[in-house]
Amino acid sequence: MLEVVAGIIWRNGRYLAVERPEGSRMAGWWEFPGGKIEPGESGEQALRRELREELGITLLQIEFWRDLVHHYDDFSVHLHFYHIHDYRGETVPLENQRMAWVDPARPHGLGFLPADEPVVAALHDGEAPARTQAGFLVDDFSKKA
Repeated sequence: MLEVVAGIIWRNGRYLAVERPEGSRMAGWWEFPGGKIEPGESGEQALRRELREELGITLLQIEFWRDLVHHYDDFSVHLHFYHIHDYRGETVPLENQRMAWVDPARPHGLGFLPADEPVVAALHDGEAPARTQAGFLVDDFSKKA
């Protein structure tokens, strides 16, 4: 089973989605940025390394959110999702992938990997708090009945 980390990077109430680059497994699908956990790495260490390599950012505030396991036809993946509330640098697609800032409350039309769909749905349903890049909670009180 592949052990993978994924970062839900927040900016102005939107999260970052990246398209898997041409030539990679499952190219053309959209996902949360991240990658495989290397032997001896913690999830947080892997996420810091992957996002520095893929996007050129340094993570400052990380919050573990949830795990999930997804079984594809030919492999299984154990995903560890983290919210990124603060980072240094500008997000730059260093692997020449397309990027999009997604409003979780609106339809996006992106084809997310099946393993990421439950997380996309949870974000759409407001399960996770959005925070500003500075780390302050942004709450929509109109959703509270």
